[in-house]
Amino acid sequence: MPELAASRWVADFLFGFGALFAIINPYGLAFIFFDRTKGLSEKERAKLALRVASYAFLVLLVSLFLGSQILNFFGVTIPALRIAGGLVVAATGWSMLHAMPGAAEPPVASSADLATMKRMAFFPLTIPLTTGPGTIATAIAIGISRSDSLDAMFASSIVSMVVALTVTAAIYHAYRKSSAMARLFGEEGTSVVTKLSAFLLLCIGVQIIITGASEIARTILDGASRVTQ
Repeated sequence: MPELAASRWVADFLFGFGALFAIINPYGLAFIFFDRTKGLSEKERAKLALRVASYAFLVLLVSLFLGSQILNFFGVTIPALRIAGGLVVAATGWSMLHAMPGAAEPPVASSADLATMKRMAFFPLTIPLTTGPGTIATAIAIGISRSDSLDAMFASSIVSMVVALTVTAAIYHAYRKSSAMARLFGEEGTSVVTKLSAFLLLCIGVQIIITGASEIARTILDGASRVTQ
């Protein structure tokens, strides 16, 4: 019996971590994070990475444990969350895709730039760039799937906490090492990867919007079919 419970916890962890890691894709976003923080030193970028990772951890915890209750309280549906968040993600990807090369930008004082980036740490660096609507919706779905029994709920809550911590550690590592990854790829390679990441971000935003719109359309059609019956 304990072996069965342990295997289920491992399976739940792998499912939750795999789903959230895949949708966040921290190592792909690291290039976008680096592009947004070019004016910072290594030490300052590490501090900002820690701040973003901390915010991401809080977002994941709230989404996993309170997400559905918060949405219900404000009368917000998952499709509405997807559409609104998808618009923001798509707009971010579009603006980055058409941004001028970083070399053409005037240099900014590091301390002033760090103060500006700290104000941007939660929005847009954490939401919607890192933990966007897709991540929040996925975390809410994982949280809703917890069992109603007390023992199983406690165990799944521990697993959810470990999942959030592990995903957050991956985000922090990817963002902290973003400059090293950029040096590995070189200036031209980093520019290419950043543009590709921005295009993928635009595509993800559009896909999130389509998913939300499809869910709304499906709900409307189901309601109409019930009325006609």
